[in-house]
Amino acid sequence: MGEMHAKSDAELLRDYAERGDESAFREIVHRHANLVYAAACRQVNSPDLAHDVAQEIFTDLARKAPSLVKTLTTGASLLGWLYRSTRFASLNHLRDDRRRQSRERQAMQDFDSSTESTIEWDRVCPVLDEAMADLDDEDRDALLLRYFKNHNFRTIGAEIGVSDDAAQKRVSRALERLRAEFNRRGVKTSAVALSSVLSVNAASVAPIGLATSLSTAALAGTTLATVTQAIAMTTLQKAILGTTLAVAVGTGLYEAREASNLRNQVQTLRQQQVPLAGQLQQVQRERDGASRQLTASRDENERLNRNAIELLRLRGEVARLRSDARALTPTAPVAASMDSAAKSWLNRVDQLKNYIELNPNVGIPEFQFLTDREWLVVADAGLETEHFQKESDYDHAMQSLRIQAEMRFGQLVGSALRKFSAANSDRFPNSPSQLELYCEPTIGETLREHYEIKPASILPESVRQNIPLKFDWFVTRKQRINSNSTSRLAIHNGGNAYWQSPP
Repeated sequence: MGEMHAKSDAELLRDYAERGDESAFREIVHRHANLVYAAACRQVNSPDLAHDVAQEIFTDLARKAPSLVKTLTTGASLLGWLYRSTRFASLNHLRDDRRRQSRERQAMQDFDSSTESTIEWDRVCPVLDEAMADLDDEDRDALLLRYFKNHNFRTIGAEIGVSDDAAQKRVSRALERLRAEFNRRGVKTSAVALSSVLSVNAASVAPIGLATSLSTAALAGTTLATVTQAIAMTTLQKAILGTTLAVAVGTGLYEAREASNLRNQVQTLRQQQVPLAGQLQQVQRERDGASRQLTASRDENERLNRNAIELLRLRGEVARLRSDARALTPTAPVAASMDSAAKSWLNRVDQLKNYIELNPNVGIPEFQFLTDREWLVVADAGLETEHFQKESDYDHAMQSLRIQAEMRFGQLVGSALRKFSAANSDRFPNSPSQLELYCEPTIGETLREHYEIKPASILPESVRQNIPLKFDWFVTRKQRINSNSTSRLAIHNGGNAYWQSPP
């Protein structure tokens, strides 16, 4: 079982398609049943119909497994395929049900929905899957893993083959694009509010036993072997039963012929058994009715026990969350102090940005890659008052910002260098423009306009010893930042370092 959990979706589907391993298919269903059921339930707005949609999706997966595995890589996930299939199946069900629900839909169209800016689940839910369908596969998979499967960024990164930070950025970018899709449909919201409401409501829990019933029915829908075997077994049983009855009847006749002197007594007994037979049939009917009631009572009792266990678990979870919330809630003085400090930092950041707008010559293009945290760190460093008061304060802050921005930009370009080398037989690019395919457009534009490639031989010996030079070239700025600066950043696959360039 542990080995089964370690396999990817593509490996499990291949085991089922090529070797008929039904346990591998059941593992796929157990992994994704909650997601499929929740997505279907949101779109068709009916638990029973959602169950039918989920059944249809996994039956379709079992039927298409031989052709689908040919298009999947070894570590691929079926998450996107299942979500898209659920979307299409739900739309088909809704389309087939359109006539019956025409009056209800007309009433919903006439309803003047609110356009308040506050986000509510009952406003997001009707258009959530429609908006998700308009995203590209990369953004949709990131949101599915984060909010619909409740994975953390480390798990998401491992799933899609990127780092934790890259996974977080990809989720943030996908969330912003989803917010834009909502705004285009008239549902005004913010990324923070949308993230909150998806975290609470997007991942629904399917009914107990759903995954087992889905996998069993899906597997049964793809083969007739089990049914044929059952029919053959039933036919064999009938033949055996018929033979047994024939022997019994023959024996009875033989004994009747041998005991002719007892025929009159047998006839008398049969006449006496007629009323008893009627009474026996009545008792059997009452027994069958009582058995059905007992079975129904047992089923209801089991359902109530499961509900009670689930209720206790949910109550414990709510109590834990409340306790965590109380522990994380700061006291009034601490909250006021934190609020004051936050306002002070933000005020300094605004001063720095206003100063740069008024003095464009002090800024560099790399400022656009600074994170909010780096702005706050620079704004708070070395200042004893709430405001920048002297020109030297701004000069010191600008110098720190340039260093932070260059180092941040160097990390992004270093990542692009490693990707280029991996994709081009471990070579170093001839010009910065070759790296544009391996980084974001804004990074590539800044790299092309302000950076160049230089031979490593011009670097001082001390710099070459500090970074492991794998190639005889490195990337650096075409010009110094300003006349007061005598150093430039050297960017390489093995790391980044500053070097003193000649006048």
